[in-house]
Amino acid sequence: MDIIGILGFFIALLLMIFGIVFNDNGIVFANMINFINYPSLAITVGGTFAVLMISYSMESFMKIPTHLKIVFLPEKYDPISYISTITGFAKEARIKGLLSIESKLAEVKDQFLKKSLMLVVDSIDAEKVNQILETELDYLEGRHIADMEFYTKGAAYAPAFGMIGTLIGLVNMLQQMTDPNSIGPAMAVALLTTLYGSMLANIFFLPIANKLKIRHEEEMVCKLIVAEGVKAIQSGENPRFIEEKLLLLVESKKRETKGKEAKADKKVKNLQTKKADA
Repeated sequence: MDIIGILGFFIALLLMIFGIVFNDNGIVFANMINFINYPSLAITVGGTFAVLMISYSMESFMKIPTHLKIVFLPEKYDPISYISTITGFAKEARIKGLLSIESKLAEVKDQFLKKSLMLVVDSIDAEKVNQILETELDYLEGRHIADMEFYTKGAAYAPAFGMIGTLIGLVNMLQQMTDPNSIGPAMAVALLTTLYGSMLANIFFLPIANKLKIRHEEEMVCKLIVAEGVKAIQSGENPRFIEEKLLLLVESKKRETKGKEAKADKKVKNLQTKKADA
């Protein structure tokens, strides 16, 4: 269970509620009513999901419960454990031959690892094994990117519909300026749609997209370990060399991730500097 993710989600909601109910007189829960507006919810939430329905198939929506499970109840991918397993199979193959691996495949839970080792046991040509594994990894990456894009698109649509709701509220307000009683409800629609859009994007869509990206990177490292390890076993490399090579692969992926994060931070700082100068 991703405790920090669940905790962060509830802290974000609680802080929003605290900001709504707290004022100079203390905590006033009656203020919550002022932030509930059904037309605003219909425009923002309904509009966002309606456009997502236009943009994506029903299959994408059916995946949402699975994605939430991946985010909050993730399967653990431990690179060191995978390296240990691969090294164990390498030792077995070096001492007893590749066919000896088959008897131990029933104990392997990871289907990608099992299928990859079966290719070696079945004496598939090394070039074909490499092609099959690369195709499998490309497919996995493409599927994960498509899943992440669903939420990044949602994060873009939600504030847009918040702005649409704001414009609707302002138009209604300007058309009814002669009636003071109608100004308040129209202004509420105008402001609350923006709030709902920002909350939907920044508390739901963007965090899920980012967490799915992290889960993808964790899984991909382990899949790469399997692919490189299986190819090394097939070529008859020394188990100790395989272990060292795979450990270097993990370190290189960590450095690559840190490099991407550093570039992203630099871009954000540059944008902030440009805005400050403007």
